Amino acid sequence: MNSPDGRSETRITRATIEEKLRDLRGDVEATAEAAKPMAMAAAVVIGVVVLGAVYLLGRRRGRKRNTFVEIRRV
Repeated sequence: MNSPDGRSETRITRATIEEKLRDLRGDVEATAEAAKPMAMAAAVVIGVVVLGAVYLLGRRRGRKRNTFVEIRRV
């Protein structure tokens, strides 16, 4: 039966809602599993870049603040 505004009057039950949520959850999990290897690779690359930058900046700062003392015997 249709209501005056054209929508069908089907009852929404708990089982219907649970079924829809399971469908959505399955889609989300499949998408997450597909994206996981790419995300791990990106995290590794970002980590290596950050460590390299920290090393180079620390090395530069160490050279700037390092005092060079030359001792000569006469």
